[in-house]
Amino acid sequence: MSEADKTHNAPRRLHLGCGEYVMPGWVNHDMAALPGVDVVCDLAARPWPFADNEFDEVRMINVLEHLPDVLETMEELGRITKPGARLCLRVPYWNARDTATDPTHKSSFSEYSFDYFDVTTDLGRRRSYYSKARFHIDVKRYYLNFVFGSYSRFVCVTRPWLRALLSGLARYFCGVIWAFEVELTNVKPS
Repeated sequence: MSEADKTHNAPRRLHLGCGEYVMPGWVNHDMAALPGVDVVCDLAARPWPFADNEFDEVRMINVLEHLPDVLETMEELGRITKPGARLCLRVPYWNARDTATDPTHKSSFSEYSFDYFDVTTDLGRRRSYYSKARFHIDVKRYYLNFVFGSYSRFVCVTRPWLRALLSGLARYFCGVIWAFEVELTNVKPS
């Protein structure tokens, strides 16, 4: 196989809102022309400067909460990704301190926020008219922030029983869960 064929067949990966965290081999996007950024645009403006079905994988870490319309953003993500594409989205948890502290945050999220886009969930079935975007939820994760003096460490929690326990605690104690991450698969028809 020629190098051109390898490049042509290589998965197209998009890192939205990369900031200074440029990922080699990915199309890196940000709203600022930072070093290593390939595409500069404001994600609040639609349509995004990407073709339909262009990407096999998208990462969007701590970006979605800054955008004015979550439903339109999810529909753009559905448009630019291929059927079967993988998405990884991380957002601040609804009662984490920084969710309300940052004046640029426009939305907050819980472990059920993305259920609206998955018709295999109760919310996805009952509210399927909210959006045309369709994804399957593959993984849900919580990120906890443990701070001991000047030492800080983020811990990822994936076990369902521990997520349920933490979710229950978070109803009564703010800041138990720092962030929520979801991995999705685009299930639009081919």
